[in-house]
Amino acid sequence: MIVSPAFAGKRYAVLGLARSGLTAVETLLASGAHVLAWDSREEPRHALCARRHEESIEVADPVTADLTGYDGVVVSPGVPLNKHPIAEAARRHGVPVIGDIELFALARGSLPAHRVVGITGTNGKSTTTSLVCHLLESAGVPTRVGGNIGVPVLGEDPLPEGGVYVLELSSYQIDLTRSLDCDVAALLNITPDHLDRYDGFEAYALSKARLFAMQDAGRPAIFGTGDRETSDIAETEELRRAPGAVRRVGGQDLAPLQKDWPSLQGPHNLQNAAVAVAIVEALGIPAEQWQPALRTFSGLPHRMERVAEAGGVLYINDSKATNPASTAPALAAFPPDPEPRLHWILGGLPKGDDLDECAPFFGNVAAAYTIGDAGPRFAEILAPYTEVHRSEMMAEAIRDAMTRARPGDVIMLSPACASFDQFRDYEARGLAFRQIVEALLELHGEQEQGASADTPEGEGEDGVKH
Repeated sequence: MIVSPAFAGKRYAVLGLARSGLTAVETLLASGAHVLAWDSREEPRHALCARRHEESIEVADPVTADLTGYDGVVVSPGVPLNKHPIAEAARRHGVPVIGDIELFALARGSLPAHRVVGITGTNGKSTTTSLVCHLLESAGVPTRVGGNIGVPVLGEDPLPEGGVYVLELSSYQIDLTRSLDCDVAALLNITPDHLDRYDGFEAYALSKARLFAMQDAGRPAIFGTGDRETSDIAETEELRRAPGAVRRVGGQDLAPLQKDWPSLQGPHNLQNAAVAVAIVEALGIPAEQWQPALRTFSGLPHRMERVAEAGGVLYINDSKATNPASTAPALAAFPPDPEPRLHWILGGLPKGDDLDECAPFFGNVAAAYTIGDAGPRFAEILAPYTEVHRSEMMAEAIRDAMTRARPGDVIMLSPACASFDQFRDYEARGLAFRQIVEALLELHGEQEQGASADTPEGEGEDGVKH
């Protein structure tokens, strides 16, 4: 983990003992700080109570504790500061409310010489963060990802000199950060989201803009070009920065290369790739290094993830698309060539009664295979536009699609729904898709080699939990 003398002898309260909170506790204790910690759940509290022989640990609720003299209250990003009493308690004692990213910022001075990339935006943060990491590692640069993705950044061993920390930052994490001066900062886009935590859309956009307010004006700032709010922040930053420090990128110059990026198809991924390329170029990575690396990026699990290619048919797991707005870019990624080539598996527990966001891309769909609670309604919506199969269950949908797909086609699970009618979560749903595809392809391969064709119906589903 990251340990720093910056915390020695100081006092911190930690509220929330999930991954980032527990990691913050361990970092602070190992750095010589006194820690008061609390969680609404009994299990993590009991685990800390068992360590009460350590004089530097105190288990108490910071909302009611005397925080006089404390250096900070470290809260989980999931704590709603606009509603939770911890915000008022901290104000009453004059103690800043911070998060684990701020602790990382405070610890930077004791780490080996390094650089930090901060990436935010409503959509595409995880893909862009992972892609930046891939491009840097392909160029031989030691890299860690952290923040809103992967392991909490404080839980990682420090990078050697010359390394780059690539942080995905949600608006909640930015709200809890005061001094993170990113060597490169990027904003992909801003669309309405999390408005229950903010006093309107403008306040949410201002939260994103704080990433750049913390950054030295001489450092590079990268902005997407897809929405007015992001452009407004870019214009503000251009007024206070040196010429050339602000870059706006949309990806048009990269469009001719995109056909060679199997895991980065669609206009949304062109924007993600453009921002990632601008970031690594700002870090000194030349085109001869990042161009070939774009072709080998494998994508994120359950987000436009290539799980197989067989017989000229590509299988895509986009289980993380849990609403129509998330599915729409996936449909846009596979236009006709020249005929529609997309076999779309969709359905589950619906979050609405329509597919309006997906409608502009219905022409890309060769056939739809509906499953789950939303299946009947989605079948009605799609029937005027494409061939529809009411498959009901995942395995049946995959089998139906495999019998109809031709070389050059794509079979894609992009449900536009939550998973809870048939699966524990979107990850379990994506894993089931992968397992069924692999089992059916293996069975198909055995038949091609002369295996019996009278295999019992349902083979390939055994052990897959629905």
